[in-house]
Amino acid sequence: MVKRLIIQAIWLAVFMVFGAGAQAGELSVEPDRSRLYEGEVLTLTVKGSTEIDISLSNLFDFDLSNLPSPDIEKVEGDFEILARNQRYSIRTVNSDMVGEITWTYQLAPKSTGKLTIPALSFKDSKSKPVTVEVVDATPPDQAGTNRGSFIELTADKAEVYVQEQLILTVRLFFRGNLIRGELSDPQHPNAIIESLGKQREYSSDRDGVRYRVVERRYALFPQKPGVMNLPPIRFEGQARDADGSLRFLRDSASLFEVPVKDVPAEFSGSTWLPAANLTLREAGMPSTLNLKTGDNLTRTLSLQATGLPSEALPPLPDSMPDGLRSYPEEPQRNTSAGPDGIVSTLTQTSALVPVESGKLTLPAVRIPWWDTESDSEKVAVIPAQTLNVDASETTPAVVDAPTADQRSTPPTGVENQSINTGVAAENTFWQWVSLALAGIWVLTMLAWWRTRRLAASAPANNDFEESESERDVFEQALSAAKDGRASTPGLFVHWSNLRWPGHDFRSAGDVFRVVSAPELDKELSELQGHLFSRGGSGDGNNSGQWDGEQLVAALKQARQQKIRSNPESSLPPLYPNSLSV
Repeated sequence: MVKRLIIQAIWLAVFMVFGAGAQAGELSVEPDRSRLYEGEVLTLTVKGSTEIDISLSNLFDFDLSNLPSPDIEKVEGDFEILARNQRYSIRTVNSDMVGEITWTYQLAPKSTGKLTIPALSFKDSKSKPVTVEVVDATPPDQAGTNRGSFIELTADKAEVYVQEQLILTVRLFFRGNLIRGELSDPQHPNAIIESLGKQREYSSDRDGVRYRVVERRYALFPQKPGVMNLPPIRFEGQARDADGSLRFLRDSASLFEVPVKDVPAEFSGSTWLPAANLTLREAGMPSTLNLKTGDNLTRTLSLQATGLPSEALPPLPDSMPDGLRSYPEEPQRNTSAGPDGIVSTLTQTSALVPVESGKLTLPAVRIPWWDTESDSEKVAVIPAQTLNVDASETTPAVVDAPTADQRSTPPTGVENQSINTGVAAENTFWQWVSLALAGIWVLTMLAWWRTRRLAASAPANNDFEESESERDVFEQALSAAKDGRASTPGLFVHWSNLRWPGHDFRSAGDVFRVVSAPELDKELSELQGHLFSRGGSGDGNNSGQWDGEQLVAALKQARQQKIRSNPESSLPPLYPNSLSV
């Protein structure tokens, strides 16, 4: 071990003394090619040499930060330096020791055209300028044999209506064993973007070349009419070829311009609903529609839409005729994402009790929507229904609260006995219920006490260290939330990845599965509902109609949340080991 450290120290000392007795040597600059496509990475090799003077007095007097290198920073005007490496060797020339150094740089061109690598200097040596040509990227079907990777973007529609679903498919094609890679997600300030499930990984042939493919799908909902231009999707990574050589991959691709049409003037609904399909169903009603006063039936209305999030679905009408009492439950909203897009459901369940005999008519339920397949308005309808209600013979109809005279005159006779019997039975039932609740309360208090003791002895969560980037993104999210902009959910997800790193959040739903913030979940749902309403524009200009104070307060409250992190966990790789060659 000691011998090994001494050898390393001698090598370092050798190259620390290049300045002592150094003479001018040759400095050569060699790119791996003189012509490359836009998005490809250029490998630049620089070689230099110098005489070496070694003495025992300076053997261990070295500093790694002072190792010599040429002034490669000169190329940063036209190239981005992705990586750098250096290698040393020693040879003897006429009894003199000469050190040879080879530097390897990975350069990414910043533009197309003829780019010049200026003359580089090392000690007293100077290289000659080198010119390379960067041409526009050729289509994937023509560049398969020339490029190690490329990105392909497709959309399921050439144009959409405002708030209509557009499915974007992103495919990354690459060759070799991908060591690392980062593929960006689509972003747009005036669009709501949702990831459609997990990415797919498979192999595909293009022009006789076998590629590995990573495919992701997204649902985009533009919030403003006009033309939507998505920023380019970018990829950066490293791959190792079969011969063991390391290649840097860098690509980008842009989607074509997508025209976004405004709400058609002939649409008659109050809530704009552009969908591929929309159905309205009813369940729980008796087949004969014959009831008696005091009967209890449960009516369930469900609205399902293909191509819309559940927040965009309007509340279902709840008007009822006189003589029929309705006790609605909290509406249930559900959104499921699959490769073919988003399917959402709104379910409203109500308990209906007729309190008067006769014919009671339930009004029709009508939901106008826009069929994006046929480009026409349609209406989902549940027809009006008439209930035939007879007076109950054994059970009195539901009665309102008694008057003062009725309370002062107690009932008599057989009727009084039946009421007393019912009251006694009811009192017995509630006594058992009270006893059970008391037992549950005692168990809850014991569990709470035990939890407090465990929490007192357990180590506290790591305190959150605020960073400048996290604070900046959080301020942007607060501003967007206050104005009601469509970029709020995306900023929230971006900030959550900074606030709670290591979870790779893709959507707000991913965040709420880790962080308990029901109030923030509710406020974000209300914001999306507001954006999808017919009056919503998604640009924050309708500030008179949107009050973002509650959403801002919910964001500030969520920022104080702490979650336990597993120290053994790590970020999941972009591509699993199954993709390796």
